[in-house]
Amino acid sequence: MLARKILFASLLTTLAMPPSAARADTLPAPLEASLARANIPHSAVAVLVQKVDGGAPLVSHRSGEAMNPASVMKLVTARVALERLGPTFTWRTRVFAHGEIRGGVLNGSLHIAGGGDPRLSRERLWLLLRELRAQGVRRIAGDVVTDRSLFRLAPHDPAAFDQRPLRPYNVGADALTVDYGAIRLRVEPTADGASVRSDPLPAGLVVESRIRRSEAGACGDPTSQLSASTARAGGVTRLSLNGSLAASCTEAFDWNLAPLPPERLFEGLFRSLWKELGGEIGGHFRPGSTPPDARLLAETSSPPLPEVLRDMNKWSNNVIARHVLATLGATAEPEQDSVAAGGRVVEQSLRAGGVDTSGFVIENGAGLSRSARISAHSLGQLLLSAWRSPTMPELLASLPIAGVDGTARRRLANSPAAGHAHIKTGTLDGVRSLAGYVLARDGQRYAVVLMINHPNAGATRDAQDALLEWVTAR
Repeated sequence: MLARKILFASLLTTLAMPPSAARADTLPAPLEASLARANIPHSAVAVLVQKVDGGAPLVSHRSGEAMNPASVMKLVTARVALERLGPTFTWRTRVFAHGEIRGGVLNGSLHIAGGGDPRLSRERLWLLLRELRAQGVRRIAGDVVTDRSLFRLAPHDPAAFDQRPLRPYNVGADALTVDYGAIRLRVEPTADGASVRSDPLPAGLVVESRIRRSEAGACGDPTSQLSASTARAGGVTRLSLNGSLAASCTEAFDWNLAPLPPERLFEGLFRSLWKELGGEIGGHFRPGSTPPDARLLAETSSPPLPEVLRDMNKWSNNVIARHVLATLGATAEPEQDSVAAGGRVVEQSLRAGGVDTSGFVIENGAGLSRSARISAHSLGQLLLSAWRSPTMPELLASLPIAGVDGTARRRLANSPAAGHAHIKTGTLDGVRSLAGYVLARDGQRYAVVLMINHPNAGATRDAQDALLEWVTAR
């Protein structure tokens, strides 16, 4: 803490002296020093610092070069969603009956129309099924038909990005998914291994724990020593958990995995929850459309868009970002591929707002991509445009606060600059980035962008902090 305060004081002293401070293409000295320690050349870095009320940039280094922004792309997705969908937008999941209900039996099929809700949870699904029971339905004599027609999507391979298909961040968009397409396992260490449970366990999923105990080693992140794999046979998916827990791991912990594709996870949770509520199903689960004469029985709505974007940006949720992009596409071009159409909507909206889209590439809205590209100049234009927009408060509130919350809660924690930066960060192998707003000591707020694309990018956290502190100290 003392070292941070001394550094911050030295920055203030430097700024009070006749300016040798950064201008135009010159990097701030603290940033320059941090990049040198990480062996990052200037050619791998893009920087933009500019007052939110406009004027000449304070720093502009390679700002016109399109670079991989990693999860900073979510900032772009959020900005366009607020503009195109509006701050009161919600997603709806609706349940219809196609047939008569007599004596607690639906003599026909039950249709569930997915609205692309990224925040549909097992708790809300349970409430939805309770509403069905309240409508007098105990047994569904026909099939349960899941209508996913809102989104038109290409097949999604969860292993394509990094060969880790069970990681929740690799789950794709789906018009009818629940719990971000993942399950939460509660792992409790035992004398010789670990007991594992999930409540409720989706029907059709079996969990086998082969976790062992080891004698030595610190506990740290216990999931880093574990692995998971799946095998499907006879309509049942078997999730096998392997690895070892150090003897020092004594507390129960959560482990999030995505062992089922969205359609099977939804079916499994529906069946488990419906059974717990005393319900029965006579037919099968199958995909299909909702008949126009089906009768609405119940529905559930997501929180408003700003609350959903807050979850997306504060915790860098890739599944939400994929859903938001697909929603933009499905709303604007319902007959086209929803993701591709969403990309077109984003690019068109940026251009209409005066943002330069030279070199711009958006793949999935989340930034979990090797092909995504945007320039620091374009991000700066987006930040300045957003600052002047009616939805500025909603966008600002969605961003992590450095040293306070979200993915930036451990940034600048021991610095006087903590709490002064609303920033979205991005991390991939070879990529580190940040973009957002910084409130300086002079009372001015600045748009700040830093992107680093280099094999040593993982060593540049100090460089990011150095830039934020330099701006805050003005």
